[in-house]
Order: sequence, then C-alpha cells, then structure tokens
Amino acid sequence: MIARPVVAAAYTRGGPARGRRRRLIRRHITALRLGLAVADALTAMILFIGLSIIRFGSGSPGWREVWAFVGIDPLVAASGYALALVSALWLQGLYRLRTRLSIRREIIDVIVAILLLAVVVFTALYLLKLPNVSRLFLLLLFSSQAVLTLISRAGIRALFLRLRARGYNARFMVVVGANAAAEAFADAVEGHRELGLRPIGYLAAPNDPVAAAGSLHRPVLGTVDVIQDVLHGTVVDEVAICLGVDDRALVEPITRLCQDEGRIVRIPVSESTVLVAGGTIEEFHGMSILSLVYGPDRILAIGAKRVIDLAIAAASLILLSPVLLVIAALVWLEDGRPIVFRQERVGLHGRPFRVVKFRTMLPDAEARLADLVDANEIRGHAFKMTDDPRLSRSGRWLRRSSLDELPQLWNVLRGEMSIVGPRPPLPREVDGYDIWHRRRLSMKPGITGLWQVAARRDPDFDRWVRLDLDYIDHWSLWLDVKIVARTIPAMLTQEGR
Repeated sequence: MIARPVVAAAYTRGGPARGRRRRLIRRHITALRLGLAVADALTAMILFIGLSIIRFGSGSPGWREVWAFVGIDPLVAASGYALALVSALWLQGLYRLRTRLSIRREIIDVIVAILLLAVVVFTALYLLKLPNVSRLFLLLLFSSQAVLTLISRAGIRALFLRLRARGYNARFMVVVGANAAAEAFADAVEGHRELGLRPIGYLAAPNDPVAAAGSLHRPVLGTVDVIQDVLHGTVVDEVAICLGVDDRALVEPITRLCQDEGRIVRIPVSESTVLVAGGTIEEFHGMSILSLVYGPDRILAIGAKRVIDLAIAAASLILLSPVLLVIAALVWLEDGRPIVFRQERVGLHGRPFRVVKFRTMLPDAEARLADLVDANEIRGHAFKMTDDPRLSRSGRWLRRSSLDELPQLWNVLRGEMSIVGPRPPLPREVDGYDIWHRRRLSMKPGITGLWQVAARRDPDFDRWVRLDLDYIDHWSLWLDVKIVARTIPAMLTQEGR
C-alpha cells in the first residue's frame, strides 16, 4: 500500500517558503559552476606567475627574488590573488545560471569584478604597507585577467554545452500533463542545454484537453495510469508534474511513487498548487518550482565522489596492470578464452550497461542456469550457489578473493559504476522487483557496498535491499571510506561469495 504524503498549505508568494528559494536544478549546474571556478583560479595563478616571469625575469635575480625583496612569497601571493578573483566573480554573480545569458552582460560583469578586485588589492597593499609592489605589473595583471577570464569562461561553457549536446551525463525527464503549461515548462528546460536535462515526453491527465496533445512538440507516452510502466521501461531521472486544477488529486500518489523509486520531482508552482512536505521552492526561467529530491542531495560531496572514483579507478588500473595481466594469463592457461566476461546490468535509474569481469564460469553457464534454479540459496530476486558446478577452475579462487571484480574499474572510469554503491543487478532480477526494491537504482551501482561487507552471506534478498537503501539514505564520503576499509579485510580473508 502506498502511503499518502503530508500536504502543505497552498503556495503564496509571501509564505514561509520564500527564505528557502534556490536556483532551480542546482545539482545539474554545479559541475559547470565548479568548472568555471577552478578554471578561473588556475588561470589567475598561471597569469600571476607568468607575468611575474615576463616582468621581472627568470634569471638570478629573477621574479622569485623580486617578490622576496618585497616581502611576499610569490606562490602565496598567486594563491591569494586566485582566491580573491574567484570571490570577486562570485560576488558579481558570475557563477549563477542566468535565465537569459547575454555576452554583453557577462563582459560588463567581469570588468566590474576585476575593478572590485583591483580596489581590494590596492587597499590591501596600502594597509600592509607594501609600496614596493610594481604598479605597472598590477595594471598588466588586471587588464590581462579580464581578457583571459572571458576567454576561459567562454571555452568552459562551450565544452559543457558540447558534451551535453552529445548526450554525456544526460538526464531524462517525463512530464506529467499534456497541456500548454507542460509544454512551456518542457521547452524552458530543454532550452537550457547546460542543465543536461532532456524531456522525453508527456503523460496525459484525465482533464487535459484532447486537442492539446496533437500540438505538442514531444510524444505523448500514454496516460497517467501507465506512469509506473514508463518509469520501469524507460530511463527516467526526473518527473515534472504540470497538472491542471481539476487533476490536483493526482499530485500526491505520483510524488509518493517517485519517492518510493528515488526519482526527483519538479512541480511548477501557481496560486492553486498543492505543495508536498519536504520540498524546496526554487526559481527557474521566471517560474517558481517545487523540487523534491529523494536520495543524496549534497551536491559538492556527490561531485567529490565522482572525482574520487575517477582518481582511484585510473590509478588502480595503472598500478594494478601487472596483476591484471597475470590474472588474465592464468585464466587463459587454466580455462582458455574468453578471458573477460561481459554481461548486461542495470545502472542508475535503469540505464543498461555491460559490466566487465574476469570470466569465472564455464562458457555455457547461462544456458545451465534454468537447471539450477531450485538450488538457489537466496530468498528473492538474485541467484547464489556456494558450490556452483558452472564455476571454472580459475573461477573458484577468483570468486573467493573477489579478484574477478577488478576489471569493473573500467566501468567506474566510464561513469557507469562507482567504487562504492548498491550491487549492479541483472535485468531479469529488476523485472521481478517490488516497488520499494527499485529505489536501490537511484544511486550508481558499486564494485563494493554496504551489503557486501555487512551481510555477504545473508540469504535474504530483502535484507540486501534494506542495507542498500540504508546506504543511500545515510550516504556520505566518510561512509564510503569505511565501507572500502571493511572490504579489503574481507578480500584478504577470502570470504566466499
């Protein structure tokens, strides 16, 4: 049975939600903002050091000695200058997503930010009594910084837009409602390509005008009654609810379904909109949007998780390459080809991908599965058999040591998996999931996870899922560190899988 969420009072522009407004879909533009900030900081440091070398020379005495004579460490000065530049740009609003971004407006804002930076620097030099700093150097620095900042920001934006246009890290949205308001919202979202959100179609509500469906720019995927089938049969990350007054009663069950499955919900707000408890009012394209985010919403930490995944996967593939080659050679000598096993799994919100592992089973393992179903030791939607007759000779010790999982570092590098996360399920397992099981798909699957270290030998699939959901609900970078720390001893002690 699906419980009904608590309904808040109708939205009013003077209501308590005002203090909680933030820019819409901040998780989608955080990468762009961080990219711009990092690019600005790096270019500032490079420019500071580069102009110092040009202005004061690289010999002896050179630029380092000149700054030492002034009484300032050049690297500290470059870092402080970079921090001051990013702060000035931030205060000028240059890390916010504008509804209608104007090149002219951006140029003006960058110039104002640089002037503000110049005032801060000259004031600091006066207060710190540092009259020996070259004013010509500073004038060259500030003028060059304005040009370089505009060029680098234009390049970063163009790169993000190009990656989004090619579908990199794209996220998909279904719009509930097939009416003019739904069309306007979908057009606004798609118009901001830097968000990486793609409205894929509409679900018609009972009171939507029949004539409206034929004039929509995107397909009508069905009626609201089939929303569960759409969520299960299509990759859907977010659900936008754009219903008319007569269909307001549908808001609550739809949001509850999305909560159960870990989908983000967006509801354009009007005077008659029913607000669901736990949401946040955000601003986008001149509209107020109620956003309900189910699952981890610590944007910087999630971004850091991806950066850490990339660093660990890349470093591990390089450092462990001799180990990988030795294992590959042993598999080939013991069991022949193929050495690597690829299998379709289900990732974030139903995204299919091919997991890569060292082969641990005989070539006809899939064909023999039906004969072994009765020997399954797991109660639920997974298969496990301690003495599986399909295991190859090398597969037994690879499974015990978990070394067969190492090639999945490639999946992590590709962004299909994380180092830590829920176990990546098979499509046939997902087909049998209950509604509450599906929320485990709201986070990228991982090579290791909470259930692997806490209930590895537990035969109850529901227990696995509850641990996965507990991981999702309480996720933090520190929790990932603790899970990895518990995984290593489990591998060394060769606990069977």
